[in-house]
This record gives sequence, structure tokens and C-alpha cells, in this order.
Amino acid sequence: MLADIYEVDKKLFEDGAQTVLRAHENRYRSVWIVKGNIVVNSRRESRGISARVGKDGLFGFASIAQCSDEAAKKVLKAASDNVQLLSCHRGDSGIALPPSYGTGRIPTNRDINDAEQKRIIDVCRELDDYVSKKYPDLESREIYYTEDSQDRIIYTSDAYDGHLVTPRCYIYITMSLKTKDGTPVDQWVVFGGYGSFEDNFSDIEQYYPDIEKLYKRVKDKSEGVFAKAGYKTVVLSGMMGGMLAHEAVGHTVEADLVMGGSVAGPNLGKRVASDLVNLVDFAHTFNGDLAPLPVYLDDEGIKAEDAVLIKDGILTGYMNNRETAERYNMKPTGNARAWAFCDEPIIRMRNTCILPGKNTVEELIESVDDGYYLVKSGNGEADLTGEFMFGVTCGYEIKNGKLGRALLDTTVSGIAFEMLKTVDMVSNEVEWSSSGFCGKKQQMAVGMGGPHMRCKIMIGGR
Repeated sequence: MLADIYEVDKKLFEDGAQTVLRAHENRYRSVWIVKGNIVVNSRRESRGISARVGKDGLFGFASIAQCSDEAAKKVLKAASDNVQLLSCHRGDSGIALPPSYGTGRIPTNRDINDAEQKRIIDVCRELDDYVSKKYPDLESREIYYTEDSQDRIIYTSDAYDGHLVTPRCYIYITMSLKTKDGTPVDQWVVFGGYGSFEDNFSDIEQYYPDIEKLYKRVKDKSEGVFAKAGYKTVVLSGMMGGMLAHEAVGHTVEADLVMGGSVAGPNLGKRVASDLVNLVDFAHTFNGDLAPLPVYLDDEGIKAEDAVLIKDGILTGYMNNRETAERYNMKPTGNARAWAFCDEPIIRMRNTCILPGKNTVEELIESVDDGYYLVKSGNGEADLTGEFMFGVTCGYEIKNGKLGRALLDTTVSGIAFEMLKTVDMVSNEVEWSSSGFCGKKQQMAVGMGGPHMRCKIMIGGR
């Protein structure tokens, strides 16, 4: 870990400057088996130091791919020089930040336990053998292991210091079959989450029931039908709700994108959803347990707290860094994050989730006479107007309150703040996803989640 090799003397900081020095290591591991053949087997790391120095409301940033006192001196000087250069080319100053939002030290939250690559390969092969023998009629099968871990040490002049470790690892299983006309269809499931390899995969038999569900879904899909296009009543799964919360709503309420003209700007304090909809970006704790990817301290030295974004259908706040919090007269809650040592922190989501309601999932489905149950999205995109389009890779018809035939791939689209106003039932349980990346300028590991919701949405057909 970085603590074994790196500790900084704050006497290196320039008097009067707002300084953040960050040592940062990323670790990556991957194994990919396709129909029994290993096609990827890799391990890599990146490590370095960055500095952000602020003077008179202007900030300079620099980074170097080394971890040492000499490297710290170099990046601090380079970042300070960049401030000087910026001030020469700007006739005005930026927003001067308050001197502090609290100081102290956030302790190391855990260790990274690095599994041997052979151990990872052996588990992946064991899963592949199980799938191959259990489901011999599959056209294709894939086992994909991916791991990325962040190890960061933060030193600041006027905020919190801390040592934060965020390990996560996952195994994706993909199954493929063909429809009657020979068209290939597939379904996938992902296992794992926060923690190291042994935390998640010391007992892979625990995943066998979900592998059986995956096989049933791909069998259903191989006999599936196309949805009928139109404006339909649907039940969105928690996974679909989480995608909506992140892509179509979350980005519009990131304060830097609000400054860029997002739809959330003129809607602060206004109704953007039904009163059943509540949206929170959780820092590290949800419902008394760890959030999927806990964040205790951001890369500006701000202690992480929950950010309430929508309350009872009213847009109440944004996600901020220190600068935008000052601009909008809000409190920063720890949303400024960087993926690698060479990245400058920008406003990012952490664990963005629509809160649960009072109904059961069964009650939502039983309430629909003619509509669709949309289970999983393979991709999605949205813009700053809140307009979105998501691919639907798993879904079912709902006829007279019961699930019917599976759906072949389709799409849904709409404007988030209009669609959320149609939500009239919300389930009492939350589904989380934490395996993906957000791609805003630089990749970032994020968690997203939500309950099942009944609403109206435009769905595509054949």
C-alpha cells in the first residue's frame, strides 16, 4: 500500500496557498475466458503524485509518475507556476474559497489484499467448467473477471487529510443462444462488488442459483417477441431505475454541468418528479450498511456526506466541489474525485439512488393490465436537457397483472423530469449496481440503484 512508501512533510506547502497533494495508485487485474479459452490475462498498476495549488481564486494543477519527496516538491512547484501563468492571462480572479470546511484526518478504511493471478484463473476456470457441464446447449459462454482498486493519500493545507482505499472486483458471466430463425441472443449477470478477490469469490457456489436464473432468462429470450412501440405503462426494475438516476438525472445535477446549462439550473426548488420520488447521492452508508462503493473523503479534502438531490419530487440541491458550492451557496459534500494520479478532480457521483417506497414488486406487476416489465439495460445515454435513450436487454410482457413472454432487445426514451412525474408506485426494496464506470471526461467507479417503479415511458418496437 502507499502508506508503506509515502508520507509528506507539509512544510513543503507554500504559505497562504490552498493546497491539496495526492499520492494515488490504481491496480488493474483481468481474466477473460471465452468458450473455455483464455483470451485475456493481465495485471498492471499506475502510481504517482498530483498537486493542486490555489491563489486568489485561481488554481494550478500538476502531476508526476513518481512517489517521493522530490516528486512532491516538483509537482508543488509546477502547480504553483501554473497558477502564476494563469493569472497572467486572465484579467479577473476566480471564486475565492473559504479557508476551511473542517480539518482533521480520515483513517485508513481497509487494506488491499492482492490475489495471485493463478488463483483468479483457477476460479474463472471452475465457473466456466460448471456452466459448460450444466448448460451444454449454450451457443457460447464467457467468464470475465475484472478488478480495479484505488489507493489514495490526501494531504491538504486547510481541509481533511486521509488515506482511502477502494478495492472492487467482479465476475461477469454471459450466456448465448439462438432464436428459431438463428438470431443470436445473450444475457449476462455480474457477481462481486466492494472488496478484494477473497472477499467476493472464496465461495463461488453461492452464485449457482443466480447462474440458473441467468440460464432461464436467456432461454426465455431465445423464444422472445418484439415489444409493441408506443407510450406504455411499465414497471422499471431497480437496475433500470438506477441507470435512470445516474444518466438522465444525476448528470444534470452535477454543479459544473449546471453551470454548462443543464436543465437542473432553472428547476432548482421546483417539481421535477412525483412526490413518491426521492433521490440521494450517498457517500458511504445506506440504510445502516455500507454503500456499494463507500467514499469517506474526496480529492479536495472534503469529508464525504450524503447529497440530497430530489425530495418528495422537488429538486433541492446539486452535487458540488468547493468552488461550485461557494457559487451556489451550498455545502460541499465530497463529490470532487479523480480516477488516476494524473487526473484533476471533477464533480462525480458516488452512490446515486432513488429511495424505496411502500409497495412490493409483486403489487407493482399485478397492477398493470397491459404493459412491460423492464429488467436490465445494456447501455444508455442522456444529455443536459434530461432527454435519454436506454437499450433494454431483458424484459417481459405484463398481461392482466402477470408476466408473459420475454422481450427481444428494445429501447426506451423520454425526458427524465417529465417521465418521473408519471411515477405512481414505488417498491419497498432497492437493487444496487456497482460494476460499471461513469465516463464523464475521465472514468470513475460509481454505484447506482433504486427500487422498482411503475411509470409511463416511450418504448421502441421491432
